[in-house]
Amino acid sequence: MPTPVFIADNITKTYTTNKVEVHALRGVSMTLYEGEMVVLLGPSGSGKSTFLNILGGLDNATTGTVSFLQQNLTNFSESKLTRFRRDYVGFVFQFYNLIPSLNAWENVALTTEIAKNPLDPQEALELVGLGNRSSHFPAEMSGGEQQRVAIARAIAKRPEVLLCDEPTGALDTQTGTLVLEALQRINVELGTTTAIITHNTAIQEMANRVYIFKDGAIASTHENEQPKQPSEVAW
Repeated sequence: MPTPVFIADNITKTYTTNKVEVHALRGVSMTLYEGEMVVLLGPSGSGKSTFLNILGGLDNATTGTVSFLQQNLTNFSESKLTRFRRDYVGFVFQFYNLIPSLNAWENVALTTEIAKNPLDPQEALELVGLGNRSSHFPAEMSGGEQQRVAIARAIAKRPEVLLCDEPTGALDTQTGTLVLEALQRINVELGTTTAIITHNTAIQEMANRVYIFKDGAIASTHENEQPKQPSEVAW
């Protein structure tokens, strides 16, 4: 049996604005296993990003528990959550958040300087197909290249898990395929547990498992016995 990396049990999240309660999550339970790729699918406002932020220690659940490799994150202090994010989690967002004044190699090296057992920045860039672009600045790169630099930065610290929030949301189909190929390569070659949030239904075909979110809950889930390659996915 594969090792559970995350176990989320009955997670709820309620925000209160002007005395109005908004229920972002309504009892979500999920287990993510070592080395798998999972897609969280659903429309905007369905709770996917809130759930991913709770898994990654960027937000706290209102009720319920989240464990990471048998450690209860729910009870972690802010300083322990910071160390958890630093040591174990790589984040990839829709917008790349690169530092404009640093080239690709330097943007990746920012992560390796604080990691325990990092990849060499050049090796991380090679993994995402940008070894020949290491001296280029963000302004000299396409959106897809910038996103792949962001992925290289996220995986350079050898995280246990890679959490991706709409990583292809701002990209065209051809460029998005390159980004998905980079994510799949990292998942396979490094064994990094990978969770991808998307509203693009086609991307689910490359996942091991798919969770469909609706109105803050999991509406359905299914497995793909033979996940497709990104190049086989028709957008």
